[in-house]
Amino acid sequence: MFKIHVYYVYLLTNKGNTVIYTGVTNDIQSRVWDHKQGTNDGFTKKYACNKLVYYAEYQWVQDAIAREKQLKAGPRKTKVNLINFENPDWNDLSQDWYDE
Repeated sequence: MFKIHVYYVYLLTNKGNTVIYTGVTNDIQSRVWDHKQGTNDGFTKKYACNKLVYYAEYQWVQDAIAREKQLKAGPRKTKVNLINFENPDWNDLSQDWYDE
């Protein structure tokens, strides 16, 4: 049986939209939840990046990783432009994903 895989490249920011984190995952809801809970020590916990402002789906993991690397290597302006195009109000796209 053929299994379809889905991978995601995502951007998180903090409350003031001053920091942008770029990540890749195969389970966007679980991974964003981890960021929101501050489960893992690191950049997103240190800078309180827990607001999902952008994500894109990829079928192949190598494509998702390549895009993540491209975004990480590029200037902040590229990420800001991408968010402004897809989500101009910088809303938390995961706002309704969880029962809190």
